[in-house]
Amino acid sequence: MAVAAAAARVWGSSRGLGRVGLLLLRQPGARGLARSHPQRQQQHFSSLDDKPQFPGASAEFIDRLEFIQPNVISGIPIYRVMDRQGQIINPSEDPHLPQEKVLKFYKTMTLLNTMDRILYESQRQGRISFYMTNYGEEGTHVGSAAALDNTDLVFGQYREAGVLMYRNYPLELFMAQCYGNVSDLGKGRQMPVHYGCRERHFVTISSPLATQIPQAAVGAAYAAKRANANRVVICYFGEGAASEGDAHAGFNFAATLECPIIFFCRNNGYAISTPTSEQYRGDGIAARGPGYGILSIRVDGNDVFAVYNATKEARRRAVAENQPFLIEAMTYRIGHHSTSDDSSAYRSVDEVNYWDKQDHPISRLRHYLQSCGWWGDEQEKAWRKQSRKKVMEAFEQAERKLKPSPNLLFSDVYQEMPTQLRKQQESLAHHLQTYGEHYPLDHFEK
Repeated sequence: MAVAAAAARVWGSSRGLGRVGLLLLRQPGARGLARSHPQRQQQHFSSLDDKPQFPGASAEFIDRLEFIQPNVISGIPIYRVMDRQGQIINPSEDPHLPQEKVLKFYKTMTLLNTMDRILYESQRQGRISFYMTNYGEEGTHVGSAAALDNTDLVFGQYREAGVLMYRNYPLELFMAQCYGNVSDLGKGRQMPVHYGCRERHFVTISSPLATQIPQAAVGAAYAAKRANANRVVICYFGEGAASEGDAHAGFNFAATLECPIIFFCRNNGYAISTPTSEQYRGDGIAARGPGYGILSIRVDGNDVFAVYNATKEARRRAVAENQPFLIEAMTYRIGHHSTSDDSSAYRSVDEVNYWDKQDHPISRLRHYLQSCGWWGDEQEKAWRKQSRKKVMEAFEQAERKLKPSPNLLFSDVYQEMPTQLRKQQESLAHHLQTYGEHYPLDHFEK
């Protein structure tokens, strides 16, 4: 009757509703407006037995005014397997990986490091327009990638090149993308480091922060669940991106729709120049998981085995139980945010040197390999020389290749090109025909 009373206030009386309005109120099933229900018998409880019946929460009544403190969930422990010297702390947590696999971990991490150094310098020399290094975060890439199935779908942010490298993405294609040449799978239409590969189930990176989170959670992971695909989606992002609204929407949808997804947060200390002390007031990102009903864990991101164990278990349970998981990998961004950034303006050299020299994921894994007798100085020297040679060969090959045809600016969007876009294409062709001598057209594929 609340609706009828409200309508009467608007139109004066029930007669003002007219015949249609009265019929609407009398329709059976109109959420109790026309049906008459027997009055519920009031139940009496003692104050101790009275239980909240609110549908939005599961809790108990209290009789004292008290606000929840922001540190109610604080000091979430950091799971680790190896110490900084590469020694296994708890033998029961040792993943007991074979030598071949651990060596792949190490070689992928060091190869990524070598590629970063060469491409960073190439940008400084004006050979490419932009670059982002992965220094210090190699363990988060490789440890998580190794724990996935090769068909698991990856949504990256922009600092996950190691995931693709672990899936054997060729150096030639890394270089082709950064140079935007004819071999680039994206046909030269993306800025450098925005990789993507359908064959390796790696969704093309997009620059705007956090847009990949709802796409992965509500789109891909929910689709995988409905298809019963025995497949998980992993979505990478940084602690800065976790401040975007898309992150909160993605977390909530993944939890309520019970999607098989791993949210993998690389907490590297800085969102460009914003330190974590200015980014949030709570206990990092893992503390947010319980608020959404998401199983969460915080791991040492510089410990490749801890990242591997956590991701492997999260993947197993996400697929078996159809539920999301949140992994916060604590690490440190040793390099600048990008070639557009100068991190010396907001952090000290001593701070960077500490993480580079004292707690680097590559150094930690090398200590482990040496303690197992699987790696030595001679092997290190030979591999460094070999890996640099491989990167330089791919680098030189990429530089020699032509750029894609300018006509590709207009393709791959519409099945049938609209009239307006066709006019633009014709205008460009006319312009280049008239003023072609002012452009380096010989650098482009015909």
